[in-house]
Amino acid sequence: MKRYCPYLLLSVLLLPLMAAAALRPGPLVGGWSPIKDPKDQHVVEIGQFAVSEYNSQSKTQLKFQQVVKGETQVVSGTNYRLVLAAKDGTTAKNYEAVVWEKPWEHFKNLTSFKPVN
Repeated sequence: MKRYCPYLLLSVLLLPLMAAAALRPGPLVGGWSPIKDPKDQHVVEIGQFAVSEYNSQSKTQLKFQQVVKGETQVVSGTNYRLVLAAKDGTTAKNYEAVVWEKPWEHFKNLTSFKPVN
């Protein structure tokens, strides 16, 4: 009886599993996916949280206007990378905010907030 290479056998067994995973619908863990509706209530709440948290941390008084666009990333929870319109006095500017959320723990964390050129 011939002895088969264990790597060949392993690759033959894993190939159908890898193909099924590649064809599976849904977000790719670790990859960014566009937000289809930036006016979705939860997305707006994340944007409002980002501006409020930034104001608390930096002692500013930005006023949230709207979510312009955004992306989500599946991690241990969800990262939201949003482009937000906010007013600083009378001047409206766009900012990029990243918020990490774990809804099952009622946890949100602003991980970055910066002006967009």
